[in-house]
Amino acid sequence: MFIKKFVLRAAGASLAAIAFLTAQQLRAESSSDTARLEKLERAVELLQKQNAELKAEVSSLKKHAAPSAVAAVPEGKTKTQVTYDGKTYVEKAVVEEEKPPVYVQQRGPELKLVLGGFIQMNFEDGDVSAFEGRFGQTALKDRFRLRRARINLTGDFAEQFDFKLEGDFENSDGLNASRTAFEATDIFINWHQFPWAQIKMGQWKAPFGLEQTTPDTTLYTIERTLPTGAITPERQVGIQLWGKPLATVWPDHADLLTYYAGIFNGNGRNITNNDNNNFMYVSRLESTLFKDVFGKGSFLKLGADILNSRDDKGTNISQSLNLLVNSDGSLSPFVLPGADERTAWSVDAWLKMGPFDLIGEFLQERVHPRTVNGVPPGFDGFTTDGFYVTGGYFLIPKKLQAVVQWQYLNPGQKGNDGISSIVGGLNYYIRGDDLKLMVNYIHTWSDFREANPEFGQDDFNEVIGRVQVMF
Repeated sequence: MFIKKFVLRAAGASLAAIAFLTAQQLRAESSSDTARLEKLERAVELLQKQNAELKAEVSSLKKHAAPSAVAAVPEGKTKTQVTYDGKTYVEKAVVEEEKPPVYVQQRGPELKLVLGGFIQMNFEDGDVSAFEGRFGQTALKDRFRLRRARINLTGDFAEQFDFKLEGDFENSDGLNASRTAFEATDIFINWHQFPWAQIKMGQWKAPFGLEQTTPDTTLYTIERTLPTGAITPERQVGIQLWGKPLATVWPDHADLLTYYAGIFNGNGRNITNNDNNNFMYVSRLESTLFKDVFGKGSFLKLGADILNSRDDKGTNISQSLNLLVNSDGSLSPFVLPGADERTAWSVDAWLKMGPFDLIGEFLQERVHPRTVNGVPPGFDGFTTDGFYVTGGYFLIPKKLQAVVQWQYLNPGQKGNDGISSIVGGLNYYIRGDDLKLMVNYIHTWSDFREANPEFGQDDFNEVIGRVQVMF
């Protein structure tokens, strides 16, 4: 830039000097007009020649100056590099190589792919999980617990199929051999060509129980109740027909009726083999009434379920929590000592009006021993039942919610062996369910321990805190 300015200024000065001298000469001349014109023509020719020479010189200087300018100022992102020649350290700016961007692209022709997940971290203090029957010989210590850490992928195809893949990195609780440090939770394909008759195949929660089928991230209490964990079948491998019969003929009221009818192996999640040649049959009906009648978002939801399964020896029939009553009144998973046939049913209701929620459910299961190939079952039949009632109220709309709950389970194996709990809690929604803080206080008492004081303490207290993040 400096050279260019210098050359242009020199050229301008030369032209001015030549013009001045020429004018002086012309004034000094006293020749005729013809002679003057000739001198002017020669002066103009001289100026044009010198101007052309100057332009050529400037163009040549530009060509020589361009490479050095590029070298002096590197293009792109630069970084300082220090070199040592044996005597001194020298700093110079060098161009930093840019890495190509990394991106993920679906392999197939999916219309939509969604990657998500959530993390739930607990702090549990006091009589940990006593409300689940874990006291005495099954008692747990105070702990930090990575309750759930899940990653999922959902997608849709133009051919009316959708799917879900989900895995869990939760810490194993030692209850179930099929639950490891990493496990598959939901893996299924769903054909939704007809909203009133969809077909689902894979592994997911069997359609039994309102609380069990409510997503983990939207529950009002930190943990599910003991009756739900003891009786409901949880995740299973199988196939299901389900739908909303009114979705086509009355789309604005499609939720008036939803049905589910599934056939499953019946022996739990992540298990390749069935325990026998029989299957678990599960069905559920739901009806959502008075939608938005008592205000936006209000509804009354009613549901009913039924289940039947014939299981072989070694099958865990309490796949979520505990059911077997131990000698000291505590509970542990019920692994069948012999074959059985069991039938379970439940009814539930959920009323939502403005900031108020009221949820209730009653469940019952009858377990009948079976003799197979002349081998006695090795246990007596029993009937288990239980219920819970949950109330919630937003003290600050959409931000702070107070929750109370009463739950009870009658295992039905040792007479007076019921376990009851009351729960009080607060939920603070920082950003809805995506970022939520929860705290629960749980007081539990054992009817068996109260009737048999020689086994020790019969009432228990626990505090649970949770941080939840969804992404």
